[in-house]
Amino acid sequence: MKHSKNKKKKFTQNNFAKLSVFQPQKYKFKKKCPLSEKGAPIVDYKNIRLLKKYITENGKIMPSRITSVSQKKQRELSLSIKRARNLALI
Repeated sequence: MKHSKNKKKKFTQNNFAKLSVFQPQKYKFKKKCPLSEKGAPIVDYKNIRLLKKYITENGKIMPSRITSVSQKKQRELSLSIKRARNLALI
């Protein structure tokens, strides 16, 4: 029997193994808040046309990560949507 040297195989990764769903992406483009821009509509419970843009078909409030609304405006938006629901405007 010949004794071969203990060669440990190093685990090599191909390009597909390097890519992961959970890896942080290098280039993340943050959209600006559409309600904080200059000339943006005022968030109010009476402005039903604006509120309907931020509600799903089932009547749920859309999250800010989808609509790219800032935290401050998201709070105002959710409050005004709830008020409009309470007054049966939506």
